[in-house]
Amino acid sequence: MKTVLGFLFAFALVFHSSEISMAQTILKKETISDLNKTPNYAFGVKDEDGLMSALSLFDTFVENGVQFQNFEIVVKGPIVKTMVKGSDLEKQFEKYKGKIRVSICSVAMKRQGITKEELFSGLEVVETYTIRILQLQALGYNSILY
Repeated sequence: MKTVLGFLFAFALVFHSSEISMAQTILKKETISDLNKTPNYAFGVKDEDGLMSALSLFDTFVENGVQFQNFEIVVKGPIVKTMVKGSDLEKQFEKYKGKIRVSICSVAMKRQGITKEELFSGLEVVETYTIRILQLQALGYNSILY
């Protein structure tokens, strides 16, 4: 009997945990008010986890009514290889076209052997990741580096 109860408890815990992890993040009114004070956000990413985190944050902002003017993701590193025409990432990115600016580091492209013509549409090539992040900070963007 203890084994059965233990199994049921473990099953309920796992099921409940997966429900929590899939839930939308609901922001407090005070948090939304604070975030609305800055209309520009920049995220520096170097891998798929960072990119997905930035996209998830965009979704959270939209779902919670956070008002912003600019949301930019600046990309460097090996993930550049996956941002090409016909990739799975291109399909995922369709929902964000025209809503988010994604800048790609030209140095990372060169290191990964990727040309501008190979990138899927909606991406903008910039001189370097570091210079673009500094430029955005100079323009008053709140920025986070993943």
